[in-house]
Amino acid sequence: MTAPRRWAGYALDLDGTVYLGDELLEGAAAAVEGLRRGGARIVFVTNKPLHTSAEYAAKLTDLGIPCAPEDVVTAVDALVRYLAANHAGRRVLTISEDVVRDRLLAAGFSVTEAPESAEVVVVSFDRTFSYDKLHAGYRAVRENGAVIVATNPDPYCPTPDGGLPDCAAMLAALEACTGARAEAIVGKPSRHMAETFLERLALEPADVAVVGDRIATDVAMGQSIGAAGILVLTGATTAAEAGSDPIKPDLVLSGLHELLTDDLTGAAR
Repeated sequence: MTAPRRWAGYALDLDGTVYLGDELLEGAAAAVEGLRRGGARIVFVTNKPLHTSAEYAAKLTDLGIPCAPEDVVTAVDALVRYLAANHAGRRVLTISEDVVRDRLLAAGFSVTEAPESAEVVVVSFDRTFSYDKLHAGYRAVRENGAVIVATNPDPYCPTPDGGLPDCAAMLAALEACTGARAEAIVGKPSRHMAETFLERLALEPADVAVVGDRIATDVAMGQSIGAAGILVLTGATTAAEAGSDPIKPDLVLSGLHELLTDDLTGAAR
């Protein structure tokens, strides 16, 4: 692909792209500032459902990147959008942390802890995951015929000290014991997540670049909708892994700062 020098909008991943843990990655703040100064629209897009958009916005602002809650799109935003379109009025049982449950309640969904009345089981990245939660989900699916919807497909979440089991681990446990499969996984790289952030940007996919540190989520999502898929080598993916992956990013950059390079085609690795 011959890349334009700039795109009208950018969907930027957070962990491994803008920051790692609580440390801003080198050049990230200057890159965002420069793109905004050039007139680009920016949203930050994350699969991590452990914090609210307001909390992510506050973190970014504290790190030196001014941000409003509406500038952040999480997998929970895609979840709310999906459930509203497909399961409005149905009772939801959650295998999640409180942030997911609270958001569903705030959005008007009926959330239950009773498996016998649940019609949808929402599975998310859950550091409080337990046998009791798994058993409740099992009963809802096997005994009540509830469908499964998951927030994101990530097997682990990268952290400075090595990572944490993510939503895919909790989902695998529920699928294994029930024999059922998730009806939808709404985070990156799904179209549900893509449609959610495109609504925020109010742009056509061809005018957007999706930038992140994972080929299977960030790059794949961008390319699947006709946007650019740009890989940065500041997180989960090495240059060697990028070279051997069957999905080829439109650009491979050493970091966000290279988005400001005068000739982006020259920044491709």
